[in-house]
Amino acid sequence: MNPKFLVSTLATAIALSFSATAIAKDTSNKEKRFEQITVIGSQQAINDIPGSATFISEEDGYGLRPNIGMRGTGTGRNDKISVMEDGVLVAPAPYSAPSAYYFPTMGRMESIEVLKGAASVKYGPRTTGGVLNLLSRSLPTEPNSSKGMVDAALGSDGYYKGHAYFGKEKNNTAGLIEVFTYGADGFKELPVGNDNTGFEKTDLLLKFGHTFGQNDAHNLELKIKYSDETSDETYMGLTDEDYQESPYRRYAASQNDEMNTRHNAYQLNYAYRFGDGYEFLATAYLNDFHRNWYKASSVGLSTLEQYSDFEANPTSEGIEGIGVKANNRDYQAKGIQSELHIPAGDHYVTVGVRYHEDEMDRFQWEDKYTLNQDLSLTLTEQGVPGSDSNRVDSAEASTLFIQDEWTIDALVVSAGLRYEDITITREEWSKSDPTRSNGLTKDVSNDTEILVPSLGATYTLNENVTLLAGIQKGYAPAAPGNADQEEESVNIEFGSRFNMDGFSGEVIAFYSDYDNMHGNCTAAVGCSDDNIGDQYNYGEVEVAGFEFSAARTFATDTAMFPVKLTYTYTDSEFKNDFDSEIWGAVEKGDAMPYVPENQVALSLGAEFSAFVVNSQIRYVSDAHANLTEAGLNAIDSRVVWDLAAKYLIDENQKVYLSVDNLFDKTYVANRSNGGIQPGKPRTVQMGYTYSF
Repeated sequence: MNPKFLVSTLATAIALSFSATAIAKDTSNKEKRFEQITVIGSQQAINDIPGSATFISEEDGYGLRPNIGMRGTGTGRNDKISVMEDGVLVAPAPYSAPSAYYFPTMGRMESIEVLKGAASVKYGPRTTGGVLNLLSRSLPTEPNSSKGMVDAALGSDGYYKGHAYFGKEKNNTAGLIEVFTYGADGFKELPVGNDNTGFEKTDLLLKFGHTFGQNDAHNLELKIKYSDETSDETYMGLTDEDYQESPYRRYAASQNDEMNTRHNAYQLNYAYRFGDGYEFLATAYLNDFHRNWYKASSVGLSTLEQYSDFEANPTSEGIEGIGVKANNRDYQAKGIQSELHIPAGDHYVTVGVRYHEDEMDRFQWEDKYTLNQDLSLTLTEQGVPGSDSNRVDSAEASTLFIQDEWTIDALVVSAGLRYEDITITREEWSKSDPTRSNGLTKDVSNDTEILVPSLGATYTLNENVTLLAGIQKGYAPAAPGNADQEEESVNIEFGSRFNMDGFSGEVIAFYSDYDNMHGNCTAAVGCSDDNIGDQYNYGEVEVAGFEFSAARTFATDTAMFPVKLTYTYTDSEFKNDFDSEIWGAVEKGDAMPYVPENQVALSLGAEFSAFVVNSQIRYVSDAHANLTEAGLNAIDSRVVWDLAAKYLIDENQKVYLSVDNLFDKTYVANRSNGGIQPGKPRTVQMGYTYSF
């Protein structure tokens, strides 16, 4: 599998702004044990939010590092949205390196919340597109209760999954352990050896909680998480000719490409409920992430053509000087945050603070290889650690926000203001100074203070229709040394939610006006080695569109048939001319690359007493890969069908089957600097689950 460019089933649902039929979380036990990590809490709570929101119940995913965009922000490694796990920023360095490769394992998540528009203002730092909050397995809440599950699956391309958890509550103390391990051989093929192109990943989660005090007013919860991953992945795609001939081929020069990661997370939550509805919530957190992606560093089109020609007619001289770079980096993010919830008559006020520090330490080198006549690689020159990149990017951020929800009969007005004081620093040492003992060669920083306001409202017209509208400022800090290049935007949305005659859904229009849209320089988009990690700017950009969803469940005496349709239209437009190293010559009026105009999803299901089957049809229209003549509309439109079924053996056991890309559609997922990356072919998985 190609985890970089493939989005898991769940992440695709988020990007298209649709969800499976949502199941509200049980809130009956919240009086006993309450958790501050929930942003929305349930499907029902969405009706009270002055902006677009989605609650997605438990699903399983396959992708390792989904690229998620919302409302035309693009899909560059989630760097335009804020991703949280249990209410805490989860990116390895969300301020100093927002485009870092890391995403929590979707398969162990209990539910997901998506916020867009004015409702997302308090979560920062990047909320122009929206906020994604992933909720991990919750502790048991019923007195002297326990819960658990064992799940095992096998599938195409050597896929396997083992997932188990057990939790128990006794005498106001609860504990939970969860293990999730999965992997696959991958669906791409190398021309040499038995090397696979897949991955192996393991997650371990521990949670402990204790409720105490009069009326159980206090709650402490400790969360510890560990994960590691080895994935045989590459930036190297294919030329057009080779893609047409064999779309799942990989060139021999990428045979040593491999990413290794390790992630440790610690989170301590405290909650105190007092008075009549008052809550004080506090969280301390620490995330450590190490990654080394060892991969071929020259993957431009001319290089790919050279590799292709050599494999067709290998010569004894081989290809010398192939660089394979060790993209070795360490990340750390830590902080403390708190919220105070104050009910005051018709007002519900939330005040919060956060102090956050993060850093990325890049200590990289490049080895040289020769590609031999038999298509093997021979190491010819060992790189010196630090000789490719030797720097630390770091950030300190202090955040204060206040939000007031004012209820006036059927009208709810939400006004919010977020203040951030951000310092982002880059310290660089000579590439010939691996010990960092000769002093800095570069020391630059940006100090920024910003106010981000928002205003939203909902009006309950009647029991069937709720109107909503909102406006907020979008903001993203500039990279070190570019103090005058902050990203700012004005974001507007308006629409309605409806529930009538058995149909439920929403229609929301949105508009974003960027003064200076950011992008992040990566090898994937074609930046030169010296510029990787820097920031580039699109200038003025406008994005407009609307989102529509409608769902209904039809029922007979013996079965239910849920149907859901979602549609998103997005119109993006550059408002100025400029020459881009990445996109080519940009002219005013051009549409943004990788932002399709039309996205549609239709879900159809049939639910009987013991058998459930669901299908999903997804359509994505074509999009630009870049703005050169060859790149216009070069990402073809596609229709992909998925199918899932399960049979309930009894109330504790089930077997299930899923088929992604049912009709084995071949399509281009990406045409970045490294050539064509294909979408995932037909993939079948079968599994068994026992719950107790």
